Amino acid sequence: MLKLAITGKGGVGKTTLAALLAHVFVERGQKVLAIDADPATGLAAACGVPPERAAAITPVADMEDLIYERTGAHKGELGGYFRLNPRVDDIPDRFAVLQDGIRILTMGSVKGAGTGCLCPENALLRTLVTHLLLRRDEVLIMDMEAGVEHLGRGTASAVDACIVVVEPGRRSIQTAHAIRTLAQDLGIQRVCVVGNKVAAETDQAFITGQLPGLEILGFLPVDLKAVESDRRGAAVFDLAPDLVARARSIADRLSASE
Repeated sequence: MLKLAITGKGGVGKTTLAALLAHVFVERGQKVLAIDADPATGLAAACGVPPERAAAITPVADMEDLIYERTGAHKGELGGYFRLNPRVDDIPDRFAVLQDGIRILTMGSVKGAGTGCLCPENALLRTLVTHLLLRRDEVLIMDMEAGVEHLGRGTASAVDACIVVVEPGRRSIQTAHAIRTLAQDLGIQRVCVVGNKVAAETDQAFITGQLPGLEILGFLPVDLKAVESDRRGAAVFDLAPDLVARARSIADRLSASE
């Protein structure tokens, strides 16, 4: 089953793509676990979880009782003794929210995961990521921060594709280059790009020209229906058919090399 990490500069549309792909793979009969690993925690809403229900979700990183139960230390404690490999196998089934066949787990942010930051919540989340990548038999879609901070050198190679979402702007392109370097250093073999907020062929040409050698999975056009879905608290999959068609094509390309 595909394991996808979706990343890019803040605001480029990572969550929109993650939600679209989650729906597409469910539509194709796949079991899907969508992981919200971005501090903005908007994936549940983008997948169609009603606003009041989405607002009530507590990220795993903020579950103080769970952190203490599994690690033996309180959230934020530094320098003490706690379990570095806590039990996590039951967390997806206990805390994931089900919406339209998608199981959505809001994980929260890892602080300095690549630097070995020692605190109980990081130990829990890093162990959880390892479990999700290595021991779960389902399509895994991770909506991440502007990088691959959640991934360690021992588990990153289990990612089938790191998808960098970019928009036609230089800061987004610069972030994409940095992510590509880090992802390759971690052992991720396939780093590819989806261009978002594309309004003209010149936008596509700019993205392609600035990212030579990177696989372009496709482009998502500027679509006001995506904005409308956010305002209405509805799934972007239900309101933006043009984006859905593009997402199906991207899913085809991802699946073809599985």
